[in-house]
Amino acid sequence: MEENADVQKSRAYHERRINRKIGKAIAEFRLIDEEDKILVAVSGGKDSLCLLHFLEEYRRKAPVSFEILAVNLDQGQPGFPEDVLPRLFEEWGVPHRIVKRDTYSIVSEKIAPGKTTCSLCSRLRRGILYDVARENSCNKIALGHHREDLLQTFLMNAFFNGKLGSMPPVYQIREGDLRVIRPLYAVHEEWLAAYAKSNDWPIIPCNLCGTQENGRRKEMERLLSTLEKTNPRVRGSLLGALRHVHRNQLLDPTLWDDPDCARPDGDGISVRTDPSDAATPFGDSDPFDDSTPFSDLRLELTEPA
Repeated sequence: MEENADVQKSRAYHERRINRKIGKAIAEFRLIDEEDKILVAVSGGKDSLCLLHFLEEYRRKAPVSFEILAVNLDQGQPGFPEDVLPRLFEEWGVPHRIVKRDTYSIVSEKIAPGKTTCSLCSRLRRGILYDVARENSCNKIALGHHREDLLQTFLMNAFFNGKLGSMPPVYQIREGDLRVIRPLYAVHEEWLAAYAKSNDWPIIPCNLCGTQENGRRKEMERLLSTLEKTNPRVRGSLLGALRHVHRNQLLDPTLWDDPDCARPDGDGISVRTDPSDAATPFGDSDPFDDSTPFSDLRLELTEPA
């Protein structure tokens, strides 16, 4: 059956936007270098499938030579369709590994019903990915966090942890041997959803965090959606804020230009006369520390029987 013209138009439109953001992120933060071997974490959701697709497309035409290895962590979730991702990886012609670890049972045992599972689940998953990266001589791990993930994390940190911070586009883990990159950090979630839908990819939902309607991330997303009704540019403005830090207007004296006295900026509201100094709200443009080493969490994982 001939593909609908509207579907083709949607795919091309979102492909251009996503490609532009990824390309800018790679160039600005030097996410990919010559001879990198990058483990691409693929859960089967729309974000990680888009990440893998666009990185593979970039690899084929990039001015630098690098490898990618798609890795899916089968966490033992009930009803997980084990055949979907191996078949998709074969169709796309990408090197891949399926790693089985029953973290689902650990999370279910350790976290009380109704409580947020994301913290423990993500730390267990991240530690396993570090080990798999080392086993396969990868020096970088690519994760599929997008703009909305960064904004939600920023708000959660401010509201619940009393700190300013989000998810950086790149960081080196504490052990020093791996870097984690987020090529989708500025990509809008709705673009990823639309692109995945236009390609009719099989999307695998998460049975843990994906079912927690009262989780803090979803609470932050509802807040952003509410704010967006009166300020349509709020998401771009928040992302811009993460790029334009006015150190002297914060309450940490170690950040001030003069540690004994902050520069007098009145009430702290910046009045800009030079348009080039403005934070760009169109920047189209966790409460948990992503760099926490897995070794800090003493839980034993075993291969399923």
